[in-house]
Amino acid sequence: MKKTEKIAENIISRYRKVRREDLIPILQEIQEAEGFLSKEAIIRVAKAAGISSTKVYGVATFYDNFRFNPRGKFHLVICNGTSCYINGSKLLLNRLKDELGIEPGETTSDGIFSYEVSNCLGGCSNGPILIVNGEYYLNVKPERLTDLIDSIKKQLQAP
Repeated sequence: MKKTEKIAENIISRYRKVRREDLIPILQEIQEAEGFLSKEAIIRVAKAAGISSTKVYGVATFYDNFRFNPRGKFHLVICNGTSCYINGSKLLLNRLKDELGIEPGETTSDGIFSYEVSNCLGGCSNGPILIVNGEYYLNVKPERLTDLIDSIKKQLQAP
């Protein structure tokens, strides 16, 4: 049994009988423990609930909080709310795609970088906003984004 399956099994075992109303709490617990929702975990939850894995996946994809890929060591969030968009968040998103070669919600093959897009981070007068592992950067321009990524890469190469 894979580690991801064991995590799901341990969480599911705490529920007497998995009902539909238990799906979201179970999925949240699995994501908290595993960092994302794996295919194996979704299949285990579906089996325990007696429903198809497609239905469980449908519930999970309805909510923005669920992830289906592990995050990178450095996780970036770019605000793409109206104010940030007007101030250039699209340029940041294009730069990230070019620099990292991945789409939002994906992780680089080396597991170093991942990123996602947020509808609003609440700092409308300071946009575009970028978050790197919980640290906020305000009024970010594409050049600064490149500098941040380069800095992270250099950090990783240092002995």
